[in-house]
Amino acid sequence: MSFSLAVVVPAYNEAQVIGTFHARLAGVLDGIDAACRVIYVDDGSSDETWPMVVALAEEDPRVAALRLSRNFGKEAAMTAGLDTADADAVVVIDADLQDPPELIPELIAQWLDGYDVVYATRGERDGETRTKKFTSAAFYRVMEKLSDTPLPRDTGDFRLLSRRAVEAMRGLRERQRFMKGLFAWIGYPQTSVTYHRDARHAGNTKWNYWRLTNLAIEGITSFSTAPLRMATWLGVSAAGFAFLYGLWVMFKVLLWGDPVRGYPTLMVVILFLGGAQLLALGVIGEYIGRTYAEAKRRPLYYIESRRGGLSCGGDSGKAGRE
Repeated sequence: MSFSLAVVVPAYNEAQVIGTFHARLAGVLDGIDAACRVIYVDDGSSDETWPMVVALAEEDPRVAALRLSRNFGKEAAMTAGLDTADADAVVVIDADLQDPPELIPELIAQWLDGYDVVYATRGERDGETRTKKFTSAAFYRVMEKLSDTPLPRDTGDFRLLSRRAVEAMRGLRERQRFMKGLFAWIGYPQTSVTYHRDARHAGNTKWNYWRLTNLAIEGITSFSTAPLRMATWLGVSAAGFAFLYGLWVMFKVLLWGDPVRGYPTLMVVILFLGGAQLLALGVIGEYIGRTYAEAKRRPLYYIESRRGGLSCGGDSGKAGRE
């Protein structure tokens, strides 16, 4: 069976590893009987990533490269790659070699069996602290409980998508993007392949705990209204507690009287109610902020430069396509 394959590789400051990654990826593609294309998306790197990607495009006719006008973030870089890719199957993979390119033939085999999305699920995970593993596992399990869209556990962005799955992704133009959730939201037959995740080959991870926390908030607020519901129930609980406490104070005064006392209790009640209100306002503010960002309808990205032969599907290659 003859088919075309595109591999989308978002990259940000990956100069230390991009050469090794491409060598391994090229070896895998050499063994696949398909018309292959590799699309590197440089997300505004400040190191030598872009010159190295340009050199790869000059040496290997299968390589195409996009450079975004600034650092828009990995989610936007992946979107730019998916907008550009025109193939029967598209693989999304990071350049840090934690996700092995050698797994691609197995993803293709599952796709040929009829699945539209084949995602790689992490089994063993090298090079990560216990805290990182625990917080990652906890996030996926919390999302599983909160979201109406089933989100695969322990699964990153490494996956294969069929042409119709890519077309579906192109139709999702929201600004607050949580790609793992969007991949799951489109539906279609999906399956997983479990693999051993290696430690990062070189360089430093771009995902510190601050960025990971923001990504978790993005995912929860993008695919669940549970925080709003929790804020509502917190408000109801606080109001109920205040009402019952008010009844207790009234009966206590009627039965035993009440000299001027109770300052600590009064402060506790005031702080509790104030804290509950601020928490609820904070949750509501998160959703309002996201609504504000969507209402502005700014483009998701702008492309500064292109190198290599790019074959675009329809109008999907437009910079910052709506």
